[in-house]
Formats: sequence, structure tokens, C-alpha cells
Amino acid sequence: MARSALTMTAATFAATAALLLTACGGGDEDASPDDIKGAGTSSSSPSASASGPADVDRPDVSLPSDLKLAFDFERPSDADAAAALEDAANYVRALNHGITEQDVKDPAYGFYSAAGAARYAASQIQEYVDGGWTLTGEDRYYQATTSPVGEGEKSKSVLVTFCEDQSKAYGKEVKTGKVHRTAESPASYQKFSLLMAPQQHSPVWRAQQITVEGKAEECRG
Repeated sequence: MARSALTMTAATFAATAALLLTACGGGDEDASPDDIKGAGTSSSSPSASASGPADVDRPDVSLPSDLKLAFDFERPSDADAAAALEDAANYVRALNHGITEQDVKDPAYGFYSAAGAARYAASQIQEYVDGGWTLTGEDRYYQATTSPVGEGEKSKSVLVTFCEDQSKAYGKEVKTGKVHRTAESPASYQKFSLLMAPQQHSPVWRAQQITVEGKAEECRG
């Protein structure tokens, strides 16, 4: 069972990003999980566990031993871009942590996201919980790019994009442990776009909005 794609036109995403610029840095005003109703690694890549400055109390995003996330990301030279990319990876880790913990209100994804990105994570976890599924195998993320959005210290955000190859990640029944293996196909490839915003008085960057393009041809090969 693959995570669902979330489609949004480029114009809509750009408009949403522009609106969010006025709130960047105001992390306390963002939607929290409680607001949601019903709901191969290179040497320069982020570490296998949540990473960041030691003075930040980050949530547990560890995963079961049978699920591996591989981030083939090159670290950007720009400090803000590097921090945004690292916490975009932590958002993905947190989403998978919520799925494997079967916890729609898992605090990990709420730490790394707000608004639409938090709602997306909650909806994905809810789908797995409702279906009695979890994940196993290896999920690979690669071809990451970062682009600054906005101008000025108080309005800057970073748009992070990357590909996902989930051809070796499989759905597993929670009750029986049975793994449902599927063959590689165009549906195995997705492209993520995450609008990352810095938080006041914190080195943490949180995902504000997300789009996930399914059957992403540019991610194959």
C-alpha cells in the first residue's frame, strides 16, 4: 500500500506559498495536530535518525528494523537550505513513524509540520490505521533541490523538492504480519514539493504545505 499522491496545480501552490510568507516565523500561530479533525544513504545526507542542533528537544522518529528510509541528498552549501532540507527529511521520517506506530496523533509529525502538511500526514496515517496496514522494506528519496521563497529575514521560506522510489517498500498487515509485495511500476515513483518555513527562536524548520505528484516520470531511471 503506497502513500497517496496529493495533487495541486502549480499556480495554487505558488499562491499558497505567497500567503504563507506573511506568517513565516510565527510558528505558534500555525495549525497543530490537535486542530486536525478525523484525522542508499550518501555521506552528505541527513542521518538515519532525527538530526539537528543538540539544544533542541526533538521527537523520536525511529522506525522498526524492517523499514529503512534512504535519503540520497547532497547537503546544500547555504545554511538555511541545508536546515530546510534536513527537516524536510525529518518530516518524512515522522510521517513514517506515525504509520508504523499506528498513531494518528503522533507528536512527531506535528513537530515538523503545520497547516496543510500536518493535515496530509494525519490523513496518510489515518488511511493506514483504518486499513490495518503498516510499512516494511526500503523507501528511497533522492534528486533533492532547494529554492528560496520570498525576501527579507522575516519572510524567507525554502521550497524543497525530491523524488521517492517506493518500489522496494511494501504494505504489511498489522494483525498477521503478512507482506504484500508489488512489482515496480510507474506508480512506484512520486515527487514531493514541501514549503519549509523557519520558526521563531528555534532552528527547526516546519513543512507548511505539500504536494505529492504520483507516477512522476522524471523520478524514474
